[in-house]
Amino acid sequence: MSDFKALPEKATDMLDWSWPQIEPHYTELLGRSLSAANVHDFLSDWTRLVDRVGEVFGRLMVAKGQNTADKEAEARHDRFLEATYPNWAEAEQRLTQKLLQSGLAPDGFERPLRRMQVDAGAFCEANLPLEVESAKLCSEYSKITDSQTVQWEGREVTLAQLKPALRATDRERREQAWRLSAKRQLADRAALNDLWQKLLKLRVQMAANAGFSDFRSYCWQLMNRFDYTPESCKQFHRAIEGVATPAAARACQRRAKQLRLEVLRPWDLDVDPLGRPALAPFQTVEQLRAGVHSMLTRLDSEMADHFQALADEGLLDLESRANKAAHGYCVPLGAANRAFISVNAVGLHDDVMTLIHESGHAFHFYQAGKLPYFQQRQIDAEFAEVASMGMELLASPYLATVAGGFYSPEEATRALNDKLGKDIQFWPYMAVVDAFQHWVYENPEQAMEPANCDRQWTRLWHRFVTDEDWSDLEDAVATGWHRKFHIFQMPFYYVEYGLAQLGAYQVWANVLKDQARAVAAYKRALALGGTKSLPELYATAGAKFAFDAGTLGAIVALMEEKLDQAAGEFALTVAEKRA
Repeated sequence: MSDFKALPEKATDMLDWSWPQIEPHYTELLGRSLSAANVHDFLSDWTRLVDRVGEVFGRLMVAKGQNTADKEAEARHDRFLEATYPNWAEAEQRLTQKLLQSGLAPDGFERPLRRMQVDAGAFCEANLPLEVESAKLCSEYSKITDSQTVQWEGREVTLAQLKPALRATDRERREQAWRLSAKRQLADRAALNDLWQKLLKLRVQMAANAGFSDFRSYCWQLMNRFDYTPESCKQFHRAIEGVATPAAARACQRRAKQLRLEVLRPWDLDVDPLGRPALAPFQTVEQLRAGVHSMLTRLDSEMADHFQALADEGLLDLESRANKAAHGYCVPLGAANRAFISVNAVGLHDDVMTLIHESGHAFHFYQAGKLPYFQQRQIDAEFAEVASMGMELLASPYLATVAGGFYSPEEATRALNDKLGKDIQFWPYMAVVDAFQHWVYENPEQAMEPANCDRQWTRLWHRFVTDEDWSDLEDAVATGWHRKFHIFQMPFYYVEYGLAQLGAYQVWANVLKDQARAVAAYKRALALGGTKSLPELYATAGAKFAFDAGTLGAIVALMEEKLDQAAGEFALTVAEKRA
């Protein structure tokens, strides 16, 4: 029998547990009679259990990501996937059915219950071994891409460590670094194509097993996308094509003029267009950590205290190194009400923003973690990214060097302007990624052939991304889908970024009017966790959940207005110095 009082307080005390040690706790919960009088205790104990088992899985994923060459860490992770995960998922399904069949509806459970009903409908026992196989294939993607290194100036470096060269003022050096990186990525073309075919076949089978006509419908259910449809996404694509693509083209034309180039090549997109050296906000990861803590201290004391707790507890892995997962991420650790953050820092401004971005996720988990039940803390991805992107914009005014910041006031303004410009250009790229995924799962037989994927990605690229010259780089364009890990590892997870960026910039527009009020609204929305619909969460944060050209156009106009204003101020400063 299970004794919930004996359940460890710390998930770290359960890292070596296997299913035989976990199962009695589920058996005890499944055997309880359930009534209005004891549903709170039932949900509380269920939450304690899920928090701990979920954190164990999270820590095993973290250990594998910290060193993808660590065979022992990989083996522990895979043992959990193979021996524990299927049993855990099945037990969770049985508990979910128990609660649903009871007819009980605790306070604050309207949205979670709907989510549980949909999840139960999409559950398929036959898919459990396929989910394990899928997770292993996703790990294989990471192993392939995270091991990509090149020889650069006498030493072996990761592709992340090569990024500073793309900001060099020497154009030949930038081109050399870009082509070297692209060549290395293309060397894995066959391996990634093979992996893709295995993943796509698996996904089609999983949808069929669960009784869905296609994988997109299945995925829509799994992702609890209650508040919008595939057609909503396509409306957003059209809005981006009509509003953001022309704005991004204007930005490219301005950049080309500043660089005194007729057209922009891909190695011209990251260098400062006025010939200034790349921003160098820090030299060590300790300086990065201290600088971000300083920014958050000036923004909000609770945010700063939470960030410091992550640092004190060893939950920040910031340095770039070989065999470390290449992308930044944040993994929630439910039992501790903490999160683990990974960043591949190489001294760039992007590293600062990535750490702030992931800190937004971590703070969101922390705020939602104050809710009593884990089902209430399940955050919709479309709002999770408002938390992270919103944090970037809320913290940006504190980039200047005051009490440990990163830049001079002029550099801080430059950093914000760079962000505005890149974020305008992000919407078209996001549309390429999302539209590609809709095409894949509307046409799985065609998409099974990688050459068709190459052609479709190229068509979409030229639809949404203009005023960049990719002539003689056709293979690099066509295989762009290889370099977006979401397509391989997190299908359909990408439109969230575009929607959330629109929400985050609406929060920023509020900040420009009344910062204290905007920050308070942002925190209130985060604290709601997954208890409200997306329109309600956005509204609480002071934004509108929208797909239309009007809402997007108003924000893009504000961003361009700020960029034009900064350009005018810069020109005036230069003129004054010359005088």
